[in-house]
Amino acid sequence: MNQRTSIGLDVHARSVVACGLDGDTGELFERRLTPAHHEMLEWIRTLPDPVAVTYEAGPTGYGLARFLAAAGIECLVAAPSKLQRPPGERVKTDTRDARHLARLLHLGQISDVAVPSVEQEAARDLVRAREDSRRDLMAARHRVSKLLLRQGIVYSGGNAWTKVHDTWLCAQHFDAPGLQLAYDSAYDAMVAALDRRDHLDAAIAAMAENSDYTSVVTRLSCLRGVSTLTAFGLAVEIGDWHRLTGRSIGAYLGLVPT
Repeated sequence: MNQRTSIGLDVHARSVVACGLDGDTGELFERRLTPAHHEMLEWIRTLPDPVAVTYEAGPTGYGLARFLAAAGIECLVAAPSKLQRPPGERVKTDTRDARHLARLLHLGQISDVAVPSVEQEAARDLVRAREDSRRDLMAARHRVSKLLLRQGIVYSGGNAWTKVHDTWLCAQHFDAPGLQLAYDSAYDAMVAALDRRDHLDAAIAAMAENSDYTSVVTRLSCLRGVSTLTAFGLAVEIGDWHRLTGRSIGAYLGLVPT
């Protein structure tokens, strides 16, 4: 990087605190902005060229980085876990964070994360939506089984959550209208969660068969115990496999669905 002005952005959902550091004069340019990308770009273009920008990876995503890159401005998304923090600084403020990011960028001390493409981020969202649906299904099943348990009703006809078990669940009826309504609501929520999970599974399977990730998924699926779902999750979360080692890849195992 060969920028004159290093810009740190402390980005939040409803506000952005920006700090530009002129590497030639040491002058600071500070501004509180809205999250509107065009407003940030207009302010950035008032600063001495060439410029570079950084902000921390977080819940606001990568849209800003892609927007700035499309406008011809270099933007690094900083890995929060690898940011050096000022010693003795106990009170964090948005302005201090923006200044600190600008100084680190000026010194070339930003460890950046890979910015995914729109397509890769969409595939990640699909995998994470499936994981959310799995958790929702587990919670819904838990509510159904515990409601029955409180009534002294326990299934003993074999494995739970099979077709036979579902037939048994549908046969449960209660005299108290309130209890029957509560049971019906819990059961309907469970069925909806199951349908949502199966729908997402089908979408992932289709994408695994015909997408940019197909070749990686095919190779991973050859490994014992690696399903298509797990392989696809690894492929979209990791993206560039060359940036990892055999040890660091273990950190991703907790991110993929099973």
